Amino acid sequence: MASHRKSRPSATRVAGIRTPALATAALTSVALLSQTANAAPSADGKPSLEEVEKKVDDLYRQAESATEKYDAAKEKTGKQRKHVDTLLDDVAKRTDRLNKAREELGSFAAAQYRTGTEVPQTATFLLANDPQDYFDQSQLMGRLTSRQKDAVDDYVTQQSATMKKRQEAAKSLQTLTETQDDLKTAKTTVQAKLTSARELLSQLTAAEKARLAAIEKRRQEEAARKAAELAKQQAATADQETSSASTSGGSSSGSDSAYATKAAKAIAFARAQIGKPYVWGATGPGSYDCSGLSQAAWKAAGVSLPRTTYDQVNAGTTVPLAEAQPGDLVFFYDDVSHVGIYIGNGMMIHAPKPGAYVREESIYYGGESIIHSVVRPA
Repeated sequence: MASHRKSRPSATRVAGIRTPALATAALTSVALLSQTANAAPSADGKPSLEEVEKKVDDLYRQAESATEKYDAAKEKTGKQRKHVDTLLDDVAKRTDRLNKAREELGSFAAAQYRTGTEVPQTATFLLANDPQDYFDQSQLMGRLTSRQKDAVDDYVTQQSATMKKRQEAAKSLQTLTETQDDLKTAKTTVQAKLTSARELLSQLTAAEKARLAAIEKRRQEEAARKAAELAKQQAATADQETSSASTSGGSSSGSDSAYATKAAKAIAFARAQIGKPYVWGATGPGSYDCSGLSQAAWKAAGVSLPRTTYDQVNAGTTVPLAEAQPGDLVFFYDDVSHVGIYIGNGMMIHAPKPGAYVREESIYYGGESIIHSVVRPA
């Protein structure tokens, strides 16, 4: 399938919460940021309703893109934390073994002290922070028993291994800190975008909100019309394939049947989540973001998907939109920041955006141009 792409506006970083005065200023500035809007600003300089709608949609998309980055950083942080914990446990065990080896060396030194044998030099050797320096001296080599030599070897080995593990743990801790910083940045970005969108909407009058609802209704009707067209196209293609199979004496493959079985389980799970709220970073069971829902749905079918849309889009076979089957994943936007689960007839189940709920909707909900690709995950 040729990918349908749409240029997306560059993200505008918003920090903190605006005061009402700043929010009004932000509304005024939308006219400059949205020169491609269909309607011109009103005479008083305020942005048109269409411009406000476009700006809000852009902010929600930017928030969702930041959410996927948050999800990726959160997953990476979890894995790194487990790795660091494992390293620290290993360092603790190695330190314990190192201390025991040092105690054994100390016992040799104490024994020599009691017998009066080479007390100063040998005791210093056995208790030194770096006994290897002494070990290399040939005059001391001859004074060590086999057991003492083994103890020194063990101590030196334990000391070297423990030092390496400590360095590895320190490096991993630094990486974990950096990833946690990325997580905080993504979280701040999401919250800022959502705050800006809510502030823009809060400035609308009741009449403007009613008009906005009417615009959304017309958009949904157009999306439903295009979904119906796709359903007819897919039905015609299926009839042709069935006819060809009958003529050749063939039938649908076992792999198609196996996929349909898994897809049915994924869809059943997704349908059971309808009505649950979209929450960024959520993976269920009470709420979901878009990739959290697709991951959970296919997990219910026995298929493990990555956490984010960026990875899910590569976790399967890309197919043309005209050949999309129930269960396939439909990805949206150039940055692949949204995903829905195709259920047939041009429809999908997805977690749309903050403030919305998991629902069944046309894959053309935002227009045909935002569809990025279709992927069959199993």
